Amino acid sequence: MVNVSTTSYNCTNDEQRAEGLAHAQKAIAAKQVIVMPTDTVYGIAADAFSPQAVATLLAAKGRGRNMPPPVLIPRIGTMEGLATEIPDDARRLAEKYWPGPLTLIFHAQPSLTWDLGDTVGTVALRVPDEQLALDLLTLTGPLAVSSANRTGQPAAQTAQAAREQLAESVEVYLEAGFRPLAGTDGVPSTIIDATGPRLRLVREGAITLEEIRRMVPSALGHDEEPHMWEPSGSDSPVSLEKAAPEPAGTAQVEHAGAQSPEAASNTEQA
Repeated sequence: MVNVSTTSYNCTNDEQRAEGLAHAQKAIAAKQVIVMPTDTVYGIAADAFSPQAVATLLAAKGRGRNMPPPVLIPRIGTMEGLATEIPDDARRLAEKYWPGPLTLIFHAQPSLTWDLGDTVGTVALRVPDEQLALDLLTLTGPLAVSSANRTGQPAAQTAQAAREQLAESVEVYLEAGFRPLAGTDGVPSTIIDATGPRLRLVREGAITLEEIRRMVPSALGHDEEPHMWEPSGSDSPVSLEKAAPEPAGTAQVEHAGAQSPEAASNTEQA
């Protein structure tokens, strides 16, 4: 049955932008999913604190709980309420690269009543460098966001491309033009695991490991081991020692999800 309320808004038009944001805010409050632009590709978004909404997001994409979505937040200060045991080095990276293409995996605040999937107690956070997304996040609060595509298909770089894959499973489509730029491919965010004794690269994206090490010289590459005298961090829920490369054809995601090593390295880019 077609969802007749599914609506697309041209957010390059001020009037439609305002209407689209209002409709998207109502949809999120009603535990529905929406599609919005990010600074990498388009993302499918749901209320991060609603298990029902997150389940709807995963079902729309055709993916399971083993690849939970990351969470987009409107400002760096929101990190304090969602994550715990935040290392100083990770905080410095957030201060430099947010808003921007950096995803940080932390231990989640244990008091939070959410269910993003099989996160084993972690959460992946990012502040996107996209004004429409930030305006929506300011209205809704943190959103679980994954790339707007069916799993295994190319990540959508317009809302129309997302609609061709997701159809009536989405309540609102916010169209704002090509992301990131017409004629270019989406580049995923760089993912850093901040749950162990040293920061570790999960996936190199728009920010290189070399750039990360200019600020945090001790940061480990995804295939590097700590010295013998250092704690291995193998008890970390997102220890990367088993991290697998992203399989060919997997849709890129601008932010990875907080989850197992395999899922973290295979996330898409939204």
